Amino acid sequence: MSAHPSAAAPSVDRLRPRRSCLAVPGSNPRFLEKAQGLAADQVFLDLEDACAPLAKEGARHTIVDALNNGDWTGKTRVVRVNDWTTHWTYRDVITVVEGAGPNLDCVMLPKVQDAQQVIALDLLLTQIEKTMGFEVGRIGIEAQIENARGLVNVDEIAAASPRLETIIFGPADFMASINMKSLVVGEQPPGYPADAYHYILMRILMAARANDLQAIDGPYLQIRNVDGYREVAGRAAALGFDGKWVLHPGQVEAANEVFSPSQEDYDHAELILDAYEWCTSEAGGKKGSAMLGDEMIDEASRKMALVIAGKGRAAGMTRTSKFEPPAA
Repeated sequence: MSAHPSAAAPSVDRLRPRRSCLAVPGSNPRFLEKAQGLAADQVFLDLEDACAPLAKEGARHTIVDALNNGDWTGKTRVVRVNDWTTHWTYRDVITVVEGAGPNLDCVMLPKVQDAQQVIALDLLLTQIEKTMGFEVGRIGIEAQIENARGLVNVDEIAAASPRLETIIFGPADFMASINMKSLVVGEQPPGYPADAYHYILMRILMAARANDLQAIDGPYLQIRNVDGYREVAGRAAALGFDGKWVLHPGQVEAANEVFSPSQEDYDHAELILDAYEWCTSEAGGKKGSAMLGDEMIDEASRKMALVIAGKGRAAGMTRTSKFEPPAA
């Protein structure tokens, strides 16, 4: 079996803004409507944990209607299906993609344990797209790592399909899978003096970046503790994660702020890019490095600045400074 069943996929921008990824129960029409007016970068309509077993079949159709008739302008539209160990997965994918494929950006696959599970979803999506006459390969995949086996196999998972856009940490199931001594999802377990999630987050981040994917942190369940959310989100953002789940409208603003650069950092990044472009030009003397104030900048500086500037531009930030070439 080919590792890349959708190798003929068209070029798609897989690096969409995902600072805030809002979870919405697929069985709740009121929540689905409210989500359309929130400032989340991504909304995922959930058929898995947020839907009771008896509600799943009806929720598929509710989601199709919401995707086709709702106003999701400016948002990445995602549906989380059930994982492959259940009997719901194939029907989740077929009903939703056949019914609303042109209005769907990604399918999120939970509890991914190995690359074959991603490949299976890719193959199913490709068959549906060909059958329905949709653009083959346009719909992306988001893979959620929720247990020890998934983390051990995360490198192969991240390389499994050109449809992949993100690797997501699912803390609740993961904590249970390794017998972590805590009942508060996302918080540090008692008795451990360091960050118990550091290895897990870095492992996911390395696999994502090695395959040009985004890395997304999972939920923080104390939805009224916005300060606690900011602290946990800040740790993931400091490592380099692109965003975090939000479970409540009150968390959206915090996520968007934490995963955006500060105005000062954004301005500085844009100045570095301008200064480097000038110093390497004919007018700037075709130099490989130059000074920006008291700071020496070079090609490595440019690469770092591109990351920050890209995040700022994606967030719609506006510069408040302008580069002036030094006087001759």
